[in-house]
Amino acid sequence: MEAPSPSPARPLTALPSRTPVLVVAHPGHELRVYGWMESAAPRVCVLTDGSGSGGEARLESTTRVLAGTAARQGSVYGWMSDRAIYSAILARDFARFTALADQLAEELEANGADCVVGDAVEGYNPSHDVCRLVINAAVRMLGRDVPTYDFLLVGAPDGCPADLRERAVWLELDEDALARKLAAARSYAELAGEVEAALGRFGVAPFRTECLRPVDLSERYGWDPAEVPYYETYGEKKVAEGTYDRVLRFGEHVRPLADALWEHGERRA
Repeated sequence: MEAPSPSPARPLTALPSRTPVLVVAHPGHELRVYGWMESAAPRVCVLTDGSGSGGEARLESTTRVLAGTAARQGSVYGWMSDRAIYSAILARDFARFTALADQLAEELEANGADCVVGDAVEGYNPSHDVCRLVINAAVRMLGRDVPTYDFLLVGAPDGCPADLRERAVWLELDEDALARKLAAARSYAELAGEVEAALGRFGVAPFRTECLRPVDLSERYGWDPAEVPYYETYGEKKVAEGTYDRVLRFGEHVRPLADALWEHGERRA
């Protein structure tokens, strides 16, 4: 994948929106755009309960995060467990995801969404990538132009490819806003290790800048099919260890799901 470019040396701009919606795969992803969430007060949809492989849900922690801002819960909130969504992808249960896209489209239409922000495709976690595919299908169903943006969850928070920098939306947090963002992240008990690892990897400074990158809805996959995503190599390791029974693969599982969502969106548009 293309390495992220540094944030641009120019004034940063906030996203003008009156009825935004934030859609994330897992509880806690909202922390990456906490400053934008504070200022934009979006409706927030969360696909999973964040229970991971251990079965301990963390949705309540995100509910507490939202309560500290003006953001509100959407109708899609803890739609299924992490194990269930992983199993549904493996089982090629396309109908479950097209139904979710329908539900999300109804949420967007009912609330007059004028902007949708959500997880980026990074090839790191299949649930993150499928979240983006569902978002894109739902937005395409609306039959009207709705600005759609993504943000990185694994890459540097202020990273953006050179060809998107001029069209991306940038929000630079002041000291107080950054302090609130860091406090919210550090108080999210279930993510304590991940938060400290991210701060250790990138430092604090990049988290001052939030970058919302424009999404091209004409891209079916958001991923180069010739590339092997990280989740495949990780899955192979887990199968070799005896932890997983099967490897979730882009070509066998995610790509056909992307095709099904694309075709469903075409029929509904």
